[in-house]
Amino acid sequence: MGIIIGIDVGISTTKIVGLKNGRVVSPIRITAADQVTSLYGAFGRYLHDNKVELKDVEQVMLTGVGAAYIDEPVYGIPTQKVDEFIADGLGARFESGLSKAIVVSMGTGTSFVQCDGDDIRHIGGLGIGGGTLQGLSRVMLNTRDQKQIQSLAMQGDIHNINLLIGDISTHPLPGLPMNATASLFSKAQYDAPKEDIALGIIVMVLQSIGSAAILSALNSGIKDFVLIGNLTLLPQCKEVYPMLEKLYQVHFHIPKFAEFCTAIGAALAYHQNQESTR
Repeated sequence: MGIIIGIDVGISTTKIVGLKNGRVVSPIRITAADQVTSLYGAFGRYLHDNKVELKDVEQVMLTGVGAAYIDEPVYGIPTQKVDEFIADGLGARFESGLSKAIVVSMGTGTSFVQCDGDDIRHIGGLGIGGGTLQGLSRVMLNTRDQKQIQSLAMQGDIHNINLLIGDISTHPLPGLPMNATASLFSKAQYDAPKEDIALGIIVMVLQSIGSAAILSALNSGIKDFVLIGNLTLLPQCKEVYPMLEKLYQVHFHIPKFAEFCTAIGAALAYHQNQESTR
């Protein structure tokens, strides 16, 4: 059996993974001017870096918004397309080991996919994500470079940006500790340092996504959330989500290959399709 290639062609980046014998092989991502260039560039680099020949590839599985631009077999290899939300669910389930959870796909925007065994359903989304972070950073910090934004944020103080419960009350409120956020950006001043602004933007995006995810699970009994996508690489995830866990008695999980879960799910869909036709 050859290697299965899963490719997630997104708005800004393309992620590619190999799947062989149930194991994820050498995930990579690249950025290019357009989705077609990005896809073929990622595929070529993957083959080169891993010394894989075309004849060794059994199947290519495409997903993501950019997959719509591809209507022919990639390099003559059998190629199929996978619904992005199904790929999200399959990849997150595989990487987290959880059969029942809500997958929070944090890309340019954010989507919520509910998984309950083999029942994988898109249940909604949020127009806040990496695109929001970049757009606000361009306007407020005059940069869209994520490494620079992260570097600034690491030196920021969120107490200078967000209004906390401790700022408005001398005692914790019912269910709300003193360090809980009362209002995002409410304390920001016109001359706030870039470091504080950068941290404020990141915390606002991550906290908004987390809160919306929790609301999406109301009445479902689900307490587990699997975070996937590029924003999982932000170090502030390790601060924002544990706080939300304590506040709402839920669990946020970031798998090892969280950034590549959708591409992994696309590759997994091939085996699932084969089993369903037997």
